[in-house]
This record gives sequence, C-alpha cells and structure tokens, in this order.
Amino acid sequence: MVLGLRQNLPQFVLLVAVNALVGGMLGQERTVVPLLGKEVFGLSGYTAGLAFILVFGLAKAATNYLAGTWMDRFGRKPVLVAGWVIALPVPLLLIWAPSWGWVIAANVLLGVSQGMTWSTTVVMKIDLVGPARRGLAMGFNEAAGYAAVAVTALATGYIAQAHGLRPEPFFLGIAYAALGLGLSTLAVRETREHARLEATSHVARPDGRHDHLHGDLTNRQVFIQTSFREPALSAASQAGLVNNLNDGLAWGIFPIIFASAGLSVAKIGILAAVYPAVWGLGQLVTGGLSDRVGRKWMIASGMLLQAFALAVIAAVDSFAVWAAAAALLGAGTAMVYPTLLAAIGDVAHPAWRARAVGAYRLWRDAGFAAGALLAGVVADALGVRAAVWVVAGLTALSGLVVAVRMYETLHRPEAVVSGGDADG
Repeated sequence: MVLGLRQNLPQFVLLVAVNALVGGMLGQERTVVPLLGKEVFGLSGYTAGLAFILVFGLAKAATNYLAGTWMDRFGRKPVLVAGWVIALPVPLLLIWAPSWGWVIAANVLLGVSQGMTWSTTVVMKIDLVGPARRGLAMGFNEAAGYAAVAVTALATGYIAQAHGLRPEPFFLGIAYAALGLGLSTLAVRETREHARLEATSHVARPDGRHDHLHGDLTNRQVFIQTSFREPALSAASQAGLVNNLNDGLAWGIFPIIFASAGLSVAKIGILAAVYPAVWGLGQLVTGGLSDRVGRKWMIASGMLLQAFALAVIAAVDSFAVWAAAAALLGAGTAMVYPTLLAAIGDVAHPAWRARAVGAYRLWRDAGFAAGALLAGVVADALGVRAAVWVVAGLTALSGLVVAVRMYETLHRPEAVVSGGDADG
C-alpha cells in the first residue's frame, strides 16, 4: 500500500465517477424543484418556497459532521454505501409528492445522503493521493460533482420543457442512485489505512505553526480548532459557509428571477447549468493550480469575484448578461471550493483529518440553510433582487476576512515519505 495519484489511479478514477453520480442527485433538483413549488404547489411566499433548501442544508451540515466521526470509527466505505441507500427514495418522493411536505421530506433524505456520500469521496481521495497532490485531488472531486450538477440541471430543464415538471425529469435520479449504490458496494475499496500510513510519515512545518495540532485530538478539540481557534481552519469554515449561502440563493432564487423575466423553462435550465458547469470544469484547473501558487489568495480573490457576479445578476435583466455573470460566479466558486478543502487537508493532521473535514463541511453546508432563510426573509420583505444584493455584500466581506485572517497553508516539505512517488 502506497500513497500517490499514479499509484492509486484506478480507485481514484472510480471515486471521481461515484462523486459525479452524487452531484447528479443534487442536479436533478436545480431547475425543476423551485418551479414545482411555484407552479404545482402554488407557493407564493419566498421563505416557504425555499424551505426545501433550508432542510437540505441543515440535514447535510449535521450529517457532514457526524460522517467524519463515523469514517474514523467504521471506515470510509460503509458510510459511503449507507449514504447511497438513503438516496434511493429521493427521486420517487419527488415524483409522487402530493404536497410540498413530501418535497421537504425528500430533501431531508437528500441532505443526509449528500453529507455521507460527498464527504466520504472527499476524504477517500485525500487518503489516496497523500500531501503532494491534495489540491489536484479536490479539483477532480469537486469538478466531477458539479459538472454532473450542471449537466443534470440542463437535461432536466429540457426534459421538463418537453414532458412537464413530473415525473420524467426525476428518472435520471433513479438511475444515478442505483448506479452509485452498485459501484460503491461492489467496486470501491476502503482507504482508511492510507490515512494511517500518511500519519506515520507526517512532516511538520518548519515554522512550528502546527506543533500543537499533532497527534490525535478529541472531537471537541477538533471542532473548536476548525470552527474558531485555528486561524486558517476557522477562516476556511466561514468562507465555506458564505460560499454555500450564495449557492443556496442561486438554487432557490435565480430560477424565480429568470422566470419573472419571461424566460422559458429550457432557458432557465441553461442559466441554472452555466454556473455549476463553469464551477465544475474550472476546478480541473484551480485545484492543481493551488498546489503551485498557494491557497490563501485564490480563496480571497474567488470570494470577491463571486460578489461581483452576484451584483451583476441583481442589477441587470438580460439573458446574455445573466449567462456571463453566471459564468463569472462559477469561476469564482471554482477558485474557492477545492482550495478550501485542500487548505483543511494542509492543516489537519491525518489522525483527525476526517473529523476536521466533517466540521468544516458542517459550517459550509449550513450555508445552504442560512442562504435559504436569509434570501427568503429579505425577498419577502424587499424583493428578490434585494436578497441578491445582500448576499453579494456578505460574500465580499467573507473574502476580506480570508485576506486578513488566513495564512498561507501550502507547505512543501523537503521530502515526503509516501512509500512511492509522492508526485503521483
């Protein structure tokens, strides 16, 4: 058993494919579900209409945190398989839902499933590649997931345009869940021992910054360090929360803004797909780039670019400009998303890294809930465009926090003992 991308390429590629299916489960909702709430169930209040994102975010955030502990206790693969089992009923509930409450229930299950499946694919890739290619690994992981979100959002938009909002768009989700469960059960291998191997050869920073974080920590210590005390970890956690806050806004509010401008469902699907498509594919570049240029300024710059894109979306009323702004929003998110995960991996010791990833992802995915609640309240009080302006301001502020509080986490030791070629 060795660490490295090249040495573990078959399993790495398999996990990329599995995470694409995880992303597809999320993508089945991006275009269709906000329109279901408005057109099928007659929801008029934005806060009520965004409740499905609120419960999704809360369920996923809590499960992310628990999944980190479960992975250390039971192994990575059992958590992954259990997450897929929980995903199986989601598309069926969306197809059969006689009331909005069923959609809410489906999104609780989807949040739990995503918290288990996406968290495990993140940690398993970090386990396999070792420290030298952490950013690249996260770039591939998140690219696969969000490219699948984009492709599925686009596909469901066209399917809904041709056949209606239900049931045909959700047939994709049924196929994704069945295939994901099959691959995870039959082909994915456990990676926990790779993390233990890395722990035996872990190289400390020469500046001594992480000396107090070596060895195993209690769950409480991991949570406090990741959330509040350790500057880079806590800066990453707040940035992750705000990033997904604006993603929750994009998920729940953007289709309503676009529909109010008279766009067809197919065009709304295009706009819903541009943002995660650029986000997903961009991470193929940004993840590896952060291994060369560092983490801090990619994160700070990406947050500021997102803020600018949101401001443009709030200010204009044009399909072409919206498409360009969605692309900029995706580019900013691509700079941030894998880089935050890589920064967590840089700082967290292998002995408690899975729990640190879980704590970070708790805060990050709580952003879905915060975004749904904030956007709904502001939209009901002041209008949907005002909600976008508020989130744009918060995103800019988050980028400034990273610029001030985070230090550069990328550390290149003189040698990495990995049992193989560390460069993968």
